[in-house]
Amino acid sequence: MKFVPAQDAADLLPSLVTAAEHGEPTTIMRDGKAVAVLVPVDAARKLYPDEKRDFLAFLKEFPGGADFDRIE
Repeated sequence: MKFVPAQDAADLLPSLVTAAEHGEPTTIMRDGKAVAVLVPVDAARKLYPDEKRDFLAFLKEFPGGADFDRIE
């Protein structure tokens, strides 16, 4: 994994995108701290799946369950 200062990331973006296409992530640093990561699309999809779920399925996965009191 590469580490790139934030101030250089804009100038290096084309090469960083090419690296991501080849499976190499890049960490963007600011003041010595990691603030962002540029990763290949496949890696991002594993972290953030783009699946469409219906609202009921979402509620069933909610940590508190789907039992809500009706307010009238």
